[in-house]
Amino acid sequence: MSPGSKQPRKPCIVLGVTGSIAAYKAAELVRLMMRKGWDVSVVMTSGAMEFVTPLTFQTLSRNTVGTGLFDEKEGWHPEHISYADRADLLVIAPCTANVIAKLAQGLADDLLTCTALATRAPVLVAPAMNDGMWCHPATRANVELLQSRGVSFVDVGVGELACEREGAGRLAELDVILMKAEAILKSK
Repeated sequence: MSPGSKQPRKPCIVLGVTGSIAAYKAAELVRLMMRKGWDVSVVMTSGAMEFVTPLTFQTLSRNTVGTGLFDEKEGWHPEHISYADRADLLVIAPCTANVIAKLAQGLADDLLTCTALATRAPVLVAPAMNDGMWCHPATRANVELLQSRGVSFVDVGVGELACEREGAGRLAELDVILMKAEAILKSK
């Protein structure tokens, strides 16, 4: 780089984490994103906080973690709009059937779903749920609807599930999620 030229801006990833047992894997996803040189901001649903604490994500991302739609903040800017505007890419990993349904119907009742509804950035969803939930016609219809609106999905993994069943519904491998996120960022 020549003297006086600006450093390129780091891509800003807003990572939404929902209430799945796979939420613990999102901590490693943050680490991998940080290694790429990306700026990562995490937004957690209340369900996600039943599995992993905000402090984990704050420590790994070096950013404040968004947890509540009505949490106090320093500036005047509504927090969900702040996250929506800063995102170069919104990644929701893991994403539950509940959040997929909310996104499909345009419901915005927490910080993550409000952010998703307000963002103009591309959205990448990495589902994680029981195989029965993943294969249910309502979930399949919600995924198709979101895809028709331009939302990208990472295919679920197949294998042992937390409920001790075998089937489709596992969170995709983290390197697969990362590669898909990187491809979306490069195409912007």
